[in-house]
Amino acid sequence: MSLSSHVSARNEAGLRFWVEVGLVSGVYVAYSMVRNLFGSAAVSPGVAAQNADYIIDIEKAMGLYIEADVQAIFIDATMFIQFWNLFYGAFHFLVTFVVLIWLYRRFPDEYRFWRRAGMIATASAVVGFAAFPLMPPRLLGNCGTYGACRPNEQFVDTVIEVGGIWSFETSGLETISNQYAAMPSLHIGWALWCALILVPRLRSTPAKILAASYPIQTMFAIVVTANHYWIDGVGGVAVVGFGYLASLGFERVTSGTGFRPDPVSIDSGSGDLGSSVGRGVT
Repeated sequence: MSLSSHVSARNEAGLRFWVEVGLVSGVYVAYSMVRNLFGSAAVSPGVAAQNADYIIDIEKAMGLYIEADVQAIFIDATMFIQFWNLFYGAFHFLVTFVVLIWLYRRFPDEYRFWRRAGMIATASAVVGFAAFPLMPPRLLGNCGTYGACRPNEQFVDTVIEVGGIWSFETSGLETISNQYAAMPSLHIGWALWCALILVPRLRSTPAKILAASYPIQTMFAIVVTANHYWIDGVGGVAVVGFGYLASLGFERVTSGTGFRPDPVSIDSGSGDLGSSVGRGVT
């Protein structure tokens, strides 16, 4: 589609850029405030550590308590770990917002469906944070305000010990951010959301492979930096699935049809959409 065609499609869908900026920004600010309201300042480390024990016990019962072993393999590779610190701290936001803008510009007919699905997934994650405050691996051996101070734990807080672009402890973020917002992992949730949008719509095979691998890369990042247990990633997948189904249900109710989004119904030659996901529906 040409630039004028994209503009015409956005106008037909009733999309306005600054309205979308305000909506997305407002939802994210509200999410952050609620997320932190029920955060580590309102929960004792003992409760969060006990929940961590539950997760660890589940992983051990499955024979898949692997986080410390994975980190130990790579922890001496300083530049490698620093890259994954950067990946964890920055890609989470940058890639998600770039994909959202790209979807708005290139596929306006589908934009509302996926924007809504992402927002529902993000909002539902807050329920998990409040209901199940979870101490991440990096805090199990930490003797600070929010840690469990368990000297036998082998986890390394890579941002503090190896280096990165930020640190909760050195930037003052620990007093305003929810240290126990680990289950579900929105790093995984948003990465999966991006992949679901990108893979069917990108044209080159290498780009598709890179997009498909993004959630896998993110899973590695959250584990090797000791910010999450891998089960937190399963939680992230679950909230995205819920967001998708809820957005789909909304479309069916408001359109009065048995409509189902088909992300593969894109003409690969012209980039035209074969579906009408989200057209004219907020």
